[in-house]
Amino acid sequence: MKTILSNIENAPIIPVYYHDDINQCIQILEACYAGGIRVFEFVNRGPEAYANFKSLLTYRDTHFKDLKLGIGTIKSKQQAIDFINIGAEFIVSPIIKPEIAEVTLKNNILWIPGCMTPTEIAVAEELGAPLVKLFPGDALGANFLRSIKPLFQSLKFMPTGGVSLDEENLTDWFSAGVTAVGMGSKLFSDPTSYEKEDYIENRLINAFKHIKTLR
Repeated sequence: MKTILSNIENAPIIPVYYHDDINQCIQILEACYAGGIRVFEFVNRGPEAYANFKSLLTYRDTHFKDLKLGIGTIKSKQQAIDFINIGAEFIVSPIIKPEIAEVTLKNNILWIPGCMTPTEIAVAEELGAPLVKLFPGDALGANFLRSIKPLFQSLKFMPTGGVSLDEENLTDWFSAGVTAVGMGSKLFSDPTSYEKEDYIENRLINAFKHIKTLR
């Protein structure tokens, strides 16, 4: 669990991605890795989620052994068990469920629950989550984190949803004290972007360079 957290801190952009086509998933994974991504969240949002995640793990083991792969949109204990059993290295949830916390802690797997209120954050803290996903990030905003962070000094935070690679947006979040940002549609806004040479790679490289100036 500590290793995953260190990787997140060292490469603090986590792509959030799903597609039915495993070939497109692999191309996206390759582009993200080339751009400096070392922690990648595939999401359980489609009929091929289980099969594609399993294939991505196999591909990772051959090509990107230092890349950490986790699964998101986990909403039940059984889903967590199923993906942990095939090799998920961390679990991300849009909600808080004690039964998911129990499974992940038992397996020494990082659980990142989604929270939107101080009460939910407090529950996540009590359940042992060291890193909380602020979701949806664009609805809450960086000022929300500035307000509540002093109340939860032992927790790390990661906004997801509406976070972009724009320098202004990244500056706002990291100056507010986030550990990392989760990035979905704003990173993959062009459905054919993975076909454009170095499109995702270059955007990520530039974003990582900017984040280094903020630390």
